[in-house]
Amino acid sequence: MQEQSKALHDDTKIKMDHAYSHATDLIAKVRAGKATPGMLDVVMVDYYGNLTPLSQVANVTTPDARTLQIQPWEASLISEIEKGISKANLGLNPQNDGKIVRITVPPLTEERRKDLVKQAKNEAENGKIAIRNIRKDAMEKSKGLVKAGLPQDDGKKLDEQIQKLTDAHIDQLDKSLEQKEKEIMTV
Repeated sequence: MQEQSKALHDDTKIKMDHAYSHATDLIAKVRAGKATPGMLDVVMVDYYGNLTPLSQVANVTTPDARTLQIQPWEASLISEIEKGISKANLGLNPQNDGKIVRITVPPLTEERRKDLVKQAKNEAENGKIAIRNIRKDAMEKSKGLVKAGLPQDDGKKLDEQIQKLTDAHIDQLDKSLEQKEKEIMTV
């Protein structure tokens, strides 16, 4: 029974780590006003009949905080890259000189910053819900172990450990969100 208890604890920690990691990745993708190549991760380009991520057909760099520069590996892809950016509906206007596509990222308005903070909070809340659902499943399995012969005291200790894991992951998520909010609201 002790092995099953330890396995449940370890499995729960792995699942919570994954949920936390997924949520922080989504929070990190929320735009914060500075130009980053990651802003274009959602852009798909028609590459010889196949929809391909922009990062696989061009090099994306940021020469300064407000500019994205896209260097396609084939000059014939420039118009497809522009179409892909437009279809992604990012609110960005690409311009090209025949060799390179440049995008000037407009500064965020106060209203847009608040919308982005809401978006980040939503992603964090979804992460918390996932973590709590993992806790709920683990608590049910813990009760099952107690019914199957795990001593009551060990069951309570396991429940406490699961709750501590939950609290720690939610605290980490709150800190990530707080950091992202500061980043978004900084002009």
